[in-house]
Amino acid sequence: MIEVKFYDRADDKLLKFAVIISKTNGKWVFCKHRERDTYEVPGGHREDGEDILTTAERELREETGAADFVITPICVYSVKGKTRATENVDEETFGMLFVADIVSFEEFHSEIEKILITDHLVDNWTYPLIQPKLLEEAEKRGYL
Repeated sequence: MIEVKFYDRADDKLLKFAVIISKTNGKWVFCKHRERDTYEVPGGHREDGEDILTTAERELREETGAADFVITPICVYSVKGKTRATENVDEETFGMLFVADIVSFEEFHSEIEKILITDHLVDNWTYPLIQPKLLEEAEKRGYL
């Protein structure tokens, strides 16, 4: 069982991840990691000394090649439980959810094999019990 919760704010020290729901020209932007056959919303772990907005901007550039974009924080989210078949989170972990409008891209080199730009949401999510809930919350809050 997995539990995803949403908060208006949390102590900055708790924020470990940034997830960025992204669009370009009105189309969704998803990433496919080299080691997986699934798609995900851009995002990743916060590095030491980074503020969470810097994490989001860095991850968006690294995972999509976004060069020019507008990024906006939406809310804090947390996850507790089994995230994938191989991962189990016993304690509540926190991240910040963002939305981004990507204006232009440049070449990028990372663990991401390719990006998918599409009119439709993907069916084969890397985190099917988490990422659709993040999109639902962003829509509920008026960001999508």
